[in-house]
Amino acid sequence: MNDFYSLEKLDVFQLSNEIGEIVWDLVSGWNFFEKDTVGKQFIKSADSISANIAEGYGRYFYKENIQFCYYARGSLLETKVWIMKASRRSLLNQKTKSELSVLVDELLIKLNGYINYLKKQFKTK
Repeated sequence: MNDFYSLEKLDVFQLSNEIGEIVWDLVSGWNFFEKDTVGKQFIKSADSISANIAEGYGRYFYKENIQFCYYARGSLLETKVWIMKASRRSLLNQKTKSELSVLVDELLIKLNGYINYLKKQFKTK
């Protein structure tokens, strides 16, 4: 139980959850076709970021945690692509695209920092 609460304190986990919720709220207002095509993929990639961070965190081994952070980073970059596609297809306005892109870029920096931290811990053990 304490482990989950520790996970919830990680900036990368908090920000990834925030991005997932924003994407969910955006897509939920779309029409069926947009939800069924772009929306499902967009939500899956955004939710996968925090899910992979959590799964890695729960493994208790630095090497596995790092691997799942790589998966999270891949999902983060996939989410960035869906932001671009949704914008080009007029599903996101420019303001929303910009705000979400800023959060994704911020998370990418934080996630890379977290990965580097884990790598240092792994090398010292």
